[in-house]
Amino acid sequence: MLRLGLSVQGPIRRVAGGTLVRYASSSSGDSLQHTVLYDFHVAHGGKMVGFAGYAMPVQYGSVGIGASHKTVRSGCGLFDVSHMLQWRLWGTDRTKFMEKLVVADVEGLAENTGTLSVLTNPDGGIVDDLIISRTSQSYLYVVSNAGCRDKDLAHIKTHLADFKADGGDVHMEIISDHGLVALQGPAAAAKLEPLVDGTLDDLYFMHTQPIVVAGTPCRVTRCGYTGEDGFEISVPKHKAVELCETLVGSGAEPAGLGARDSLRLEAGLCLYGNDIDEKTTPVEAGLAWTIGKRRRQTADFLGAEIILRQLKEKPAQRRVGLTCSGPPPRTHCPVLGPDGSKVGEVTSGCPAPSLGVNVAMAYVPASLAKVGTKLAVEVRKKTIPATVTKMPFVKCNYYTKK
Repeated sequence: MLRLGLSVQGPIRRVAGGTLVRYASSSSGDSLQHTVLYDFHVAHGGKMVGFAGYAMPVQYGSVGIGASHKTVRSGCGLFDVSHMLQWRLWGTDRTKFMEKLVVADVEGLAENTGTLSVLTNPDGGIVDDLIISRTSQSYLYVVSNAGCRDKDLAHIKTHLADFKADGGDVHMEIISDHGLVALQGPAAAAKLEPLVDGTLDDLYFMHTQPIVVAGTPCRVTRCGYTGEDGFEISVPKHKAVELCETLVGSGAEPAGLGARDSLRLEAGLCLYGNDIDEKTTPVEAGLAWTIGKRRRQTADFLGAEIILRQLKEKPAQRRVGLTCSGPPPRTHCPVLGPDGSKVGEVTSGCPAPSLGVNVAMAYVPASLAKVGTKLAVEVRKKTIPATVTKMPFVKCNYYTKK
């Protein structure tokens, strides 16, 4: 759930997934917003770039993206994700309303558990991807993309008004007084557990709980965007810097957008605006697993007719993983079929620090989506052999029940 902003001023840089960002301007006319951790990033040597309207660190000091990436794979990294939109949905009809907008079986979630889902439009396209958690505190807790904030809110509020006009009991609350940080890596639990009362052993992947962390009431969800074990911590803004300094003092290494992008790509996770958008459906994107079994029967979400028909008849195109050597493929590089004709284009691509090869995602005709199919990618006018490869490229290490 990461979208890199393109509309700010400053020198251009290309980050790991192939997306262009611009260094944040330091002028007084800089229109970028700052998260609550902006000064923390600067103090720790963060190289700030424009991202979804915010000034965010792409990396820290002289620590390269590859080195930061490997730290998260082997140890523990700390990411600022406070730019993400956090919100709550209250009311006796909150689940019914949410299920009008998303494909998940929200009703079927156990208390204090969550799931990845997608907001859809009437054409079956993906408005956004988001994490929905059903809490024991009488609300749904949702985290959605910063880059989609305005269109998400417009989309939700339009349907909310209609739902309430029909007598529905539901209320949306934007969480504006909390930051959000992600502690990621195999050592994440060891860094966090000394700061909480009790143990984290029963907090499994996609489980969420209110937990006091370093003396501060927070919401802790065991999830992330790297393929590793980890936590997202929703922390009151006035305590965010203090918490991050405590975590860094415990051995967590600050990590930026560059490593976050290459980590999620190795894990086969989609980047909204690159790998999924309003013109791609969950089935085409390889996200059919997000469509709850019960929801396939009720067929009462936006775009259900189109999406369910694709489930039955199979889509014309599919998102696939590609591996190749040579110059790394980047976003919009043409994908060539066996006969040399263009059959698609790369949506994300980068060198994979964990593998020593280049990895990419692309949409290709379903007939060419089988693992092992030999294709090619055109990179800087050179034709590079590529192979359709099963995703995730790197095994995910989520903390689940045995």
